[in-house]
Amino acid sequence: MTPEEQELIVGLVIAPGSPPTRTVDEVLAHFGESDGGVLALRLLRDAMERRDADDVEFALVVKAAAHASGEEFLEPLIELFPADWHRDHEDIVSALGRFRSPRTVPTLVLATHWVPEYLDFDEARALAVKAIWALGAIPGPEAREALEGLRDADNEIIRENAVNQLARRGEL
Repeated sequence: MTPEEQELIVGLVIAPGSPPTRTVDEVLAHFGESDGGVLALRLLRDAMERRDADDVEFALVVKAAAHASGEEFLEPLIELFPADWHRDHEDIVSALGRFRSPRTVPTLVLATHWVPEYLDFDEARALAVKAIWALGAIPGPEAREALEGLRDADNEIIRENAVNQLARRGEL
């Protein structure tokens, strides 16, 4: 992605106190697409192929701005999560959580145990907490079993959040 294209996509971001400076339609027109989900998926796959951390972030901005949430994103996001060359693990966990799919359970469980190096400072374990909340929203035995397994975690934050999610689900 060119710097100009990156700047165009940055214009989609809503910052506190200021609206976006670009519309999804403007971004779509620039890239010659008519569907934000198609563009976001194309940009995401391209960034993954090139292992470009910045472009992963831009692709996720397009995905969010276009309100793209189709099943076609599920496998690429699951594949992308454990890669250590990008910095979007929390956004990926949030996106996976919106699917509420049992297929995301192994990835979400990984997110409760693995701390990417760039998040090593985070004693609040925000990535793990997001993953636990995502697990709590997934119906079925896979998510329940994952949460039950986290009740015995060494980390107090992980234990407490797993117990809270099991209680919220009425499974404690």
